[in-house]
Amino acid sequence: MCGIVGFVGAEECADFLVKSLKRLEYRGYDSAGIAVFSGGKIKTVKAKGKIAEGLEKKLAEDGKPSGTCGIGHTRWATHGEPSDVNSHPIGNGRVSIVHNGIIENYRELKAFLSEHGYGFESETDTETVAKLLDYYYDGDPVDAISKAMKDIEGAYALGIMFRDFPDRIFAIRKESPLIVGKGQGENFIASDVTAILDHTKDYYLLEQDEIAVVKKDKIRFLDSHGFEIEKELKTADWDLAAAQKGGFEHFMLKEIHEQPQAVKNTISPRIKDGTPCFDECGLSDEKLKNYKHIFIIGCGSAMHAGMVGKYIIEELSRSPVIVDIASEFRYRNPLISKDDLCVIISQSGETADTLAALKLANEIGADTLAIVNVVGSSIAREAKMVMYTNAGPEISVCSTKAYAVQAAFMYLLAFRVALAKGAIDEERCKTLTAELTGIPELIGKCIEEKAQYQYVASKLIYADSLLYIGRGLDYALSMEGSLKLKEISYIHSESYAAGELKHGTISLIDRDTPVIAVATQSALMDKTVSNVKEVKSRGAKVVMIYKSGTDIGKDIADYTIELPCVSDILMPLVTIVPLQMIAYYTSVLLGRDVDMPRNLAKSVTVE
Repeated sequence: MCGIVGFVGAEECADFLVKSLKRLEYRGYDSAGIAVFSGGKIKTVKAKGKIAEGLEKKLAEDGKPSGTCGIGHTRWATHGEPSDVNSHPIGNGRVSIVHNGIIENYRELKAFLSEHGYGFESETDTETVAKLLDYYYDGDPVDAISKAMKDIEGAYALGIMFRDFPDRIFAIRKESPLIVGKGQGENFIASDVTAILDHTKDYYLLEQDEIAVVKKDKIRFLDSHGFEIEKELKTADWDLAAAQKGGFEHFMLKEIHEQPQAVKNTISPRIKDGTPCFDECGLSDEKLKNYKHIFIIGCGSAMHAGMVGKYIIEELSRSPVIVDIASEFRYRNPLISKDDLCVIISQSGETADTLAALKLANEIGADTLAIVNVVGSSIAREAKMVMYTNAGPEISVCSTKAYAVQAAFMYLLAFRVALAKGAIDEERCKTLTAELTGIPELIGKCIEEKAQYQYVASKLIYADSLLYIGRGLDYALSMEGSLKLKEISYIHSESYAAGELKHGTISLIDRDTPVIAVATQSALMDKTVSNVKEVKSRGAKVVMIYKSGTDIGKDIADYTIELPCVSDILMPLVTIVPLQMIAYYTSVLLGRDVDMPRNLAKSVTVE
């Protein structure tokens, strides 16, 4: 959830640490800080608030610590409110650490350390780790780390400095992601490769319980027993420009505009002889034919993409699909078996609840297929099969292109499942696949209609609450649209299956309640129009999103958005664009921080 960076080299490191933290700020922005070896001491500067408002201001006032080895952190608060004291780095004169994750047994550790004379200043679980390392430290950092690891329960990625070793930093991880970057005469640690791309694209993936000892001219990796190990050097497949705004006002707007190419990058490599092909991960027709059930598991937008998948897989293959919120999946004792497929969806590949669900499915013996964006991420490594969405970096906390490519993959999977089970023939599969390949162009056309999205957004900014309604696939879309609006505009919104309105929710409708009706499914159009009339007659202001060629009648809606016409089953891939854009422009008009909404962070690596 938080951002970690570390540097060892020949150059002054304070500016690098701050610049790198800015690239990681999407992972947390409650506070930030750096610690640098300077004049024989570990000098720490940290402050509450976003980097520009807190840390940079403090560095300008107090001066930057001078040194060539240091660590930095940008925080999403879990234990302890955002404050200067609770900010990282945390430690004492001998040990300083930065931490991503949650220490589950911190109370027990704190009690133990208190009995041994340690005092605590912060409210964080992190401070217990720093003090535990100090407790075990007797001149051998690796030994202290190894001993502390055995006592710590929970998820963590740690960057560590010991005062007695000013030429190196140490790193270790369990569950939470951490990489080690390899440069020329300088080396790095980071929770995300975006932090170091202007210096190197080469990196090592730190595995569970491995310790990295990082010096400017050498990197050593040790296992949990202290034995040295060799690791494969990897290279990032995108450059720094991909992680920058590129002239757009916000990352979210840039990433919306990247959706046509991102969707194309997802689907094109997986089409062979006109039909979807999953040879790259070993997902054969024989497997797809014999699965009894398909489970789709994710959180937030990933779960909503799974909802789209459920509708289209069941529609085409007539096979049952269960969509689960990852945080609920393992706690309901799910009825999965070795004959089932669990599709695990996560942009980062590090989502803690989703990773836990994957591990449960693996333990039971079900086949697991990861749909992730980040190569080498935890979910990608733990799943039995993996497919990468190839979307490039998504920096904005509000997910847009990640959702689009996840949904696009659901179509590829649905077409292949239906073909494997004999529910559709090859000709039908090729027809659907061909139409899918034309979707990126239509997404691009939808993006161009900025004026109407801005106009609709201008009518929403005074609302206290909104409703999104739809039926079938449109209901799945309304769920994602509602999430987009609430997470970046802070306007309360809810999504409802349109037919459920009369069972209670319609009591919320008055003349101050906007209703966004998604109506793109021909077979359900009359029913949806009836529901729209119900809210309209009670004074609601209705925004209706429908596809070209549909006769919705006069005076049904106050504002309309007409979409390009494709088969009903494919409409979600174009319908999502106006929902994203309306949320974006509403947030902009309200003056919100679009890319860094309050209380949220991009990669949710804690449960």
